[in-house]
Amino acid sequence: MGKYTIGIDFGTLSGRCVLVDSENGKTAAESVCEYRHGVMDEALPSGRRLPLGGWALQHPDDYVEVLKTTIREVVEQAGIKVEEIYAAGIDFTACTMLPVLKDGTPLCRTEKYSDEPNAYVKLWKHHSAQKYADRLNELAMERKEPFLKRYGGKISSEWMIPKIMQTLDEAPELYRDTYSFMEAADWIVMQLTGNMTRNTSSLGFKAIWNPKDGYPPAEFFKELMPGLEHVATEKLQGRIIRIGSRAGSITKEAAQLTGLKEGTAVAAAHLDAAGASVGAGVITPGRMLIMMGTSSCHELLADEEVYVPGVCGYNNDCVIPGYIGYEAGQSCVGDHFEWLIKNCVPQRYFEEAEKKKISMNAYLSEKAAKKLPGETGLIALDWWNGNRSVLVNGDLTGMIAGMTLQTRPEDIYRALVEATAFGTRKIIENYISHGIGIEEVIIAGGIAQKNPFIMQIYADVLGKTVRIAGSKQNAALSSAIWAAYAAKSENGGYDRLEEAVEHMADIMERQYRPDQQAKEVYDMLYEEYEKLHDYFGQGLNPVMKKLKYLAVEQNKRNGEVERNEH
Repeated sequence: MGKYTIGIDFGTLSGRCVLVDSENGKTAAESVCEYRHGVMDEALPSGRRLPLGGWALQHPDDYVEVLKTTIREVVEQAGIKVEEIYAAGIDFTACTMLPVLKDGTPLCRTEKYSDEPNAYVKLWKHHSAQKYADRLNELAMERKEPFLKRYGGKISSEWMIPKIMQTLDEAPELYRDTYSFMEAADWIVMQLTGNMTRNTSSLGFKAIWNPKDGYPPAEFFKELMPGLEHVATEKLQGRIIRIGSRAGSITKEAAQLTGLKEGTAVAAAHLDAAGASVGAGVITPGRMLIMMGTSSCHELLADEEVYVPGVCGYNNDCVIPGYIGYEAGQSCVGDHFEWLIKNCVPQRYFEEAEKKKISMNAYLSEKAAKKLPGETGLIALDWWNGNRSVLVNGDLTGMIAGMTLQTRPEDIYRALVEATAFGTRKIIENYISHGIGIEEVIIAGGIAQKNPFIMQIYADVLGKTVRIAGSKQNAALSSAIWAAYAAKSENGGYDRLEEAVEHMADIMERQYRPDQQAKEVYDMLYEEYEKLHDYFGQGLNPVMKKLKYLAVEQNKRNGEVERNEH
C-alpha cells in the first residue's frame, strides 16, 4: 500500500486538489473545480444588485462542491484505494470570511438572509469596508494601540475586523444572529471534522491577534463602534490551534461527502500564501517567496521582530512554526492582465491566438516581448484593486501615463506587467531598508510556471535572480505537506516539518537572471514609478479617492432614478 496525503488549495476562482505520494513528493493526480458563482461583484444569486464600491462576494456552496468532486477525481485518476490516504490539508485565500450559526450553517443559506449581501462570503478582495478600516486606524493611532505596529502601521479593509464592522453597521440583526465570523479556511476544516477551530496564521495576519496578547481589549472595540465591544469573545468563536497541528479527523458525514475514509487526519487550516512556503522549500530566513496569481503575496521569515511599515503583518507561528512570519502583498497582479483581455483586446487578436493555439496571455506576452524596456512609452500604477503594500489603501485606483494614438494592447500589457514588478520592488526595498535581508527570491504559481516573459521582467526590474517553485500547484502541494506533518509518523507522516519538506517539496532549478541593459532602463523607469507612487498614493493629490467617491455617489443616484422609473 502507498502512503498519500491530500492537499486542497481554495483560490479566488477555483479549488485545486492534489494527491501526493508523501514518501517522494510526487503528485499522483490533480483536479480543478471552478466556482459556479465565481466572484459576485455585481449581483447576488437572487438578482439583487450590489452597490458600487468594491464588493466581492462568494457562495460557500461552491467550496463544498470542490470537496465533493475533486477528491473523488484524484483518487480515481491515480487508481488507488482511499485507505492509502492518511491525511488531508487545506489552504484558503484570506481574509475570506463568512457569518455562521453555531452548527456552522452559513447565514446566506437561511431563508431570512438569502438576499442580504453581508450574509455571504466576503472575499479577500472585498474592499467596501474601507471606511471602517479608516476609522479603526484613526482610533488605534489616537490610543497608540501596540497592535498597529505588527500590521505595518495600518489595518487593511481586506482584514476581518473592518468586514465585521461593515456587517454590524449595515445589517445589525444579521450581526446579532451570527454565532461566529469564520475564515473560510476554518469553515472548510469544520465541514471535514465537525470542529470549530481558528488557525493561528489567519488570526495573526488577518484578525488583530497574537499568541501573547490575544485580541485588542474590549474597551477599544467599544469605542470603535457601539455594539462591537464583545466581538472577540462572542463573535470570533472557535478553539485556536497552531499551524501544523491536527484539527481533527474526517467525520462520517464528511466521508460521505468527499469519499475519504472516516478517521483520516485533517491538518489545521493555513493561509494560501503563508502556507505555501513549505512546497517551495522556504523554511528559513533570508528567502522571499512570492505567491503570484490574481494577486501576489510576499512571505518572509525572521528570527526576531523588526517593525516594517506598510506590511500586511508579522507574527509568531504564522508562516513556519518557530519563526516570525512577515507578509506583504499586491491586491492586483494577474487580475490586471485579465481585465485587459476582457475589455481592451480586439477580436482579431483572439482569432490570431486561436490560430496559434495559445492563450491570450501567451499571445500578448509574445507581442510585448518584441518591445525593449521603455519602448512602449508607458508607465502604470498597479492599483486596479487598491494598494495592499506599502500604502495599505483600498481606495487607490490604477493609472497609465503615456498613452497615444499609437498605443497598442500589447503595450498596455507590458506596462501593467512592469508596474506589478515595480510594486514588488517597492515591497522588497521597504523590507531591506528596515533591516530585513533578502538574499533570494522564489516565485510560485501558474504565472511563474507558464510565462517566461513576465518572469524575465521581474528579474530585470528587481535586479535579482528569480527562481521558480517546481509545482504548478504549489499551494495545494504545501497543504499536502502540512497534512503529512500534522498526521505525524504514527499515522504515516512526519514528526518534523523539515523532514516532511525534505521528502515532499518540489524545488525547481529554472531561474531567470537580470539582463544588465534592461536593468539600467528599468532603474530609470522605477524612479518615475516612485514619483507617481508618492504623488497619488501619499495624499499629495487625492484625485483617485475623489473620483471613486463620485462614482459611488452617482451610481447610487442612477439606481434611485431607475427604481423610480419602474
